[in-house]
Amino acid sequence: MSRTLFVRVNVLDCSGENPFPGEVLVEGNRITAVRHGEGNLSPDDAQIVDGGRTATLMPGLIESHSHLSIDNTDDLAAIGMVPLEENTLMAARNARLYLDCGITSCISAAAAKPRLDVVIRNAINAGEIPGPRLLAASPWLTVTGGLGDLRTLHMPHMASMAIVLDGPEQFRRQVRELIREGVDIIKLVVSGDTFVPHAPSTSTVMSESEIAAAAEVVHAHGKRMSAHARSADAVKLCVRYGVKVIYHANFVDDEALDLLEANKDWVFVSPNIGFTAIAAHEGQQWFTEQQVQDLGFREELEGAARGLQELKRRGVRILGGGDYGFGLTPHGDNARDLEHLHRYCGFTRMEALLSMTKNGGEAMGLPGELGQIREGFLADLLLVDGDPLENPKLLLDRRNLRVVMKDGLLHKSPA
Repeated sequence: MSRTLFVRVNVLDCSGENPFPGEVLVEGNRITAVRHGEGNLSPDDAQIVDGGRTATLMPGLIESHSHLSIDNTDDLAAIGMVPLEENTLMAARNARLYLDCGITSCISAAAAKPRLDVVIRNAINAGEIPGPRLLAASPWLTVTGGLGDLRTLHMPHMASMAIVLDGPEQFRRQVRELIREGVDIIKLVVSGDTFVPHAPSTSTVMSESEIAAAAEVVHAHGKRMSAHARSADAVKLCVRYGVKVIYHANFVDDEALDLLEANKDWVFVSPNIGFTAIAAHEGQQWFTEQQVQDLGFREELEGAARGLQELKRRGVRILGGGDYGFGLTPHGDNARDLEHLHRYCGFTRMEALLSMTKNGGEAMGLPGELGQIREGFLADLLLVDGDPLENPKLLLDRRNLRVVMKDGLLHKSPA
């Protein structure tokens, strides 16, 4: 069994407590000892990693809304036109990039093709390619006229990363098929979106009977659901039918807040505010000032911030990261959400960091095993030059990552 001993490190264990000077021992793929101070753990035959008293040892980052099979595009039609073979290679490259960036776990929020996430997940688990722990998702399941439906009457075969379904029977059959093919997550597009003129973010485009049909199959098979749900009514439907990870939730009302609070023991909200924050305040390359105003990015960000503050106050768990892989939010910039949550939503630095560590481990379904530095937990660890709690931007430069460890194995070894 391999043994790695981290010495002279500042341990940021992501329990919510302040960092402390200490030592951490990894045996196999588990953390077996965590000690305050120096010289308390015997090195024996362990590989020694010395932090020099300046480096921080922290859990690997957990991305709650990944799209490994899209490649920094701004065109949903272009995603659908990528051939499967090239799309698979693209996803494999992005999986490696995420691990290079210290992202050791991902909850997928939709694949570009039905089996893409499944193939990448299986290859990672088999050790055939490097990549994060991955919960594999279906493509978007949307409805006629919903986000991802790019068809028109004169061009009825336009493709995207969505499967368009209508009525409970179509949903029931498609969900069964996708579960047969091996997905962990069924992703529903329940609400509209900023970029759908006929179905704005405040609208709810999927019917209750369609959501109920999908949920019936998912729960019968012991799988999970996630959902694009910006509107208040969409959020309420998601909670009522057991959607575990609710994305966006920009326009929650009091009833939605009450429902989320009442179910906070199992539900998570992943606001994915990176795209909105960058579009609102840094998006001059993509949007004119008039477009920013017309699309309401700043108002949407302010509304999301108010809702997140209330959700946090009520104890609903918030997840960081999300919707990276577009031109405005390229892969590898995922840790920017730590600063967005702090700057625009009033999170403390620690609260923001927990959204991509402790909370993420719980959302992955591993609450006692992932996302913290504790004895018995899985050894997904980063050794970072400096203090990422004080300066989260350190995590955006891979040169600051001295060590990336996943499952007890060194993906990046110390120089």
